[in-house]
Amino acid sequence: MPITFRKSFRVFPEVRLNINRRSWSITVGACNGPRYTRSSTGRDTTSMNLPGGFGWRSTRTRRNRED
Repeated sequence: MPITFRKSFRVFPEVRLNINRRSWSITVGACNGPRYTRSSTGRDTTSMNLPGGFGWRSTRTRRNRED
């Protein structure tokens, strides 16, 4: 069984800092509206809880990294 690590800190209301074994991310947004997440690995995610039986929908984009 692999060893995992994940920790989430509330920085401000509706702002979270998420840390895991490989990266970190910042999430902005409330649980009853859209959320925007930016990861240190370059992944940007926008997600929202839709009404009814649709559940969570998300879109992921990859930003270009300039060295």
